[in-house]
Amino acid sequence: MTYEELLNRVSVDPRICAGKPCIRGTRIYIAIILDALAEGLTPDQIIDHYPQLTLDDIHAALAYAAELSRENVWKIAAGS
Repeated sequence: MTYEELLNRVSVDPRICAGKPCIRGTRIYIAIILDALAEGLTPDQIIDHYPQLTLDDIHAALAYAAELSRENVWKIAAGS
């Protein structure tokens, strides 16, 4: 999966989760995934807890965080 395809798995929509970034088609916030990884959970453990997620969703959360750290998120939210 390309980096762009990963980022397309992230949804930022004011009508869904009050506009907080989440995995497209779910109401699972990117922050929940990142918090779980920061706490030391493995991707498999996160998927066990949220079975609707895939490994690509975990990678998408990390890609989104990388973009945020580069301050490129506005491009994602704008659909560029």
